[in-house]
Amino acid sequence: MKICEVRPTYYQNREKLVDQIRTLSKQKEKAEASYRVTGDSKFSEEAATLELSIKDTEKAFEENQAVLDSIAEQHTAIMNMEASKLEGEAMKEEMENMGKIMMVFRRLCNGDIVPLTDEKKLMEYDDKMYSMAKNMQAMAQQLEKEREKHDSLWEDEEKKENPDIMEVADNSEYAGPLPDIEIPEVAPPASGEVTE
Repeated sequence: MKICEVRPTYYQNREKLVDQIRTLSKQKEKAEASYRVTGDSKFSEEAATLELSIKDTEKAFEENQAVLDSIAEQHTAIMNMEASKLEGEAMKEEMENMGKIMMVFRRLCNGDIVPLTDEKKLMEYDDKMYSMAKNMQAMAQQLEKEREKHDSLWEDEEKKENPDIMEVADNSEYAGPLPDIEIPEVAPPASGEVTE
């Protein structure tokens, strides 16, 4: 199952378990209070039974929380992995652009003709470098040497969109056990007097 499908089930379990622990705790407190007031042993027995129910519910809560923690760890790990991948791709692209800019600079310095879009990229990168390359191009062209005409280095590039790392993590398959957390059934208080 995908992480985004697994997570809500265990969050709902957690809410139910928390509510059940609160309810049982209140019932236990009332049973204990009734025992102190009346001294009737049925209230003492009821409080002991409720204590066992609380322990069972807390155990189920801990199991459920362990699964939620595992889901969160896996989700975070996938997000971090995707972010690192995107960062690596961005660095690679930046290095490729740097190489292209240096190539445009070299071509201009040799007196060659490059597309205006490539000149603009060089100028946006470093205007001083661009000015120096244009001066060198003018000097090289005065030497009457043969000029080579180049195609754009950026012509075939298409702008790609980066995926949303949260969406990638949410839609990843959860790799781990998905235990069926049983929420303990709680019988109504035996005395009938102790309720929420």
